[in-house]
Amino acid sequence: MSLSGVCVTAVESRPAGGGTSHALKAVGELGASQSPSHRPFGARVKAFVALTKPRIIELLLITTVPVMFLAQQGVPDLKLVLLTCIGGYLSAGGANALNMYIDRDIDALMDRTSQRPLVTGMVSPRECLAFGITLAVVSTLLFGFTVNWLSAWLSLGALLFYVVVYTMILKRRTSQNIVWGGIAGCMPVLIGWSSVTDSMSWAPVILFLVMFFWTPPHYWPLSMKVREDYARVGVPMLPVIASNKVVARQIVIYSWVMVVVSLLLTPLGYTGWFYTAVALAAGGWWLWEAHALQNRAKAEATGAKLKEMRLFHWSITYVSLLFVAVAVDPFLR
Repeated sequence: MSLSGVCVTAVESRPAGGGTSHALKAVGELGASQSPSHRPFGARVKAFVALTKPRIIELLLITTVPVMFLAQQGVPDLKLVLLTCIGGYLSAGGANALNMYIDRDIDALMDRTSQRPLVTGMVSPRECLAFGITLAVVSTLLFGFTVNWLSAWLSLGALLFYVVVYTMILKRRTSQNIVWGGIAGCMPVLIGWSSVTDSMSWAPVILFLVMFFWTPPHYWPLSMKVREDYARVGVPMLPVIASNKVVARQIVIYSWVMVVVSLLLTPLGYTGWFYTAVALAAGGWWLWEAHALQNRAKAEATGAKLKEMRLFHWSITYVSLLFVAVAVDPFLR
């Protein structure tokens, strides 16, 4: 049983009343009536860039490059850093494009995804599929021939895990979707290390686990905010099937495990005082916010506002600070 401890019976992955099929039909008609090839070139370029979800990829790169500094115990080869970043961007971009291709039915029904390129008709489903596959192939070959093949297979594995295991299998079937699906988002840590060393070690494994336990308490507050979107399309995110008190309790549990795991790098000899200080300070603040969210969830019946996005925004700051400390620490030891 996973940490969330919530038993989920089979949750139907499709909206009731044929909503998904109607949405697909609507998207198809929109794409047909507003031919993507007749759109302005600049708008089309922006649409294809949007398929890669650049803002999410920024976060992935934040966890990749610092690990390269840790693996090198100094400044890694800058050409290698550039190639790893390009390969990582193309791989994650391909995964995100394929995710939009698969989820184009529910994206048309959710407010926060209603302006995605496939929904608006700026990009056709066939173009999106070809684009995603092309990025996947190019990124794998780029990693293999310019970095190393270990990094290439890790990158391809992350892409396939996100597209097949998370998007196609878990997302619409279980509230544990983001827990296990988050494994794909942890892979850049391993890729960053392997790109420098062409091997594995306990340091990237520990940071992988930090990201694994970080993902649910990072994403669940956002899911609490947009739970109606997920409920409308039948995606059983934990906040859809459980109360805010239950979700907040799981956030606190994952947060404590994440902070404890983040402190393992130093006793194992990979980091020193600077990383430890940042991990303690940032982790302490995270736990404060997590417990504050739990207290507000308990008091919600009395009219207290949940303010769930406070933890969501802090979670991005936390991971940025932690990995900057990973990169800086070797220079201070």
